[in-house]
Amino acid sequence: MGLFNFFSKEKKQTLDEGLSKTKESVFSKLTRAVAGKSKVDDEVLDNLEEVLITSDVGVETTLRIIERIEKRVAHDKYVTTNELNAILKEEIAALLAENNSDSPIDFDVQLPNSPYVIMVVGVNGVGKTTTIGKLAYQFTKAGKKVYLGAADTFRAAAVDQLVIWGERAGVPVIKQKMGADPASVAYDTIASAKANNADVVIIDTAGRLHNKINLMNELTKIKNVMQKVVPDAPHEVLLVLDGSTGQNAFEQAKQFTKATDVTALAVTKLDGTAKGGVVIGISDQFKIPVKYIGLGEGMEHLQVFNRNEFVASLFE
Repeated sequence: MGLFNFFSKEKKQTLDEGLSKTKESVFSKLTRAVAGKSKVDDEVLDNLEEVLITSDVGVETTLRIIERIEKRVAHDKYVTTNELNAILKEEIAALLAENNSDSPIDFDVQLPNSPYVIMVVGVNGVGKTTTIGKLAYQFTKAGKKVYLGAADTFRAAAVDQLVIWGERAGVPVIKQKMGADPASVAYDTIASAKANNADVVIIDTAGRLHNKINLMNELTKIKNVMQKVVPDAPHEVLLVLDGSTGQNAFEQAKQFTKATDVTALAVTKLDGTAKGGVVIGISDQFKIPVKYIGLGEGMEHLQVFNRNEFVASLFE
């Protein structure tokens, strides 16, 4: 079985459909980049650099990819433009493997802690609450008992939205009144989850970047209160980014990684954009694993990110 041929037909179809706009954009640009050329030369490499940058891969990651392909071309002496797709696929996958050694972990595996506490951060509008709902559904479907905490108490809509997603996923949502202390909500959620032998606790937090110090203080307080119930919580700090915003997602990642210890990333809304290349750049630049990708509105459209599957789908 080849490196890129091990994932299920259903998952592959969802991935291909979700990345269709990005794939179409990348392939049309690649076609123009190699037009009239039979060999990968300096002009093709310059064109390829432009293709990757305009596909939101990011300048630094693009330069690293180009450097790898230059070495490949120099080593092989003669590389045809027909081979470029396969080489791109191999070199990008290898690059991501070097910078992100974690293997993909699916929803049905044995979690290292019980309850396993996930604190979710991200600005408003990126699909944070929706991602939490989909995570709850996927974990529940895999046989896990899940509790949600509505600790974004600054927006009534955020609490209401989480309650709706909790009902859809069939999981309890712990909430308090509007304007309540977010740390208090987190405490109540984890205490209730622990008392009821839950497997997973997912805590929503306020999506604000108005002041990095305030954000840092608030998230630190939530963490400290969590640890009164579960000493090593949170086990994961998941930053949700909107893939359709392209380079703006990089900036959000920079801000949040400065404000708190982000341990995993979820990149959403990839189905509605041609900016899917941002996943490659974010995965490479921040040295934080992209754990989930959002490929549509349905509950099933949140997938565990696998770099080999993603690159294979993008450049097939």
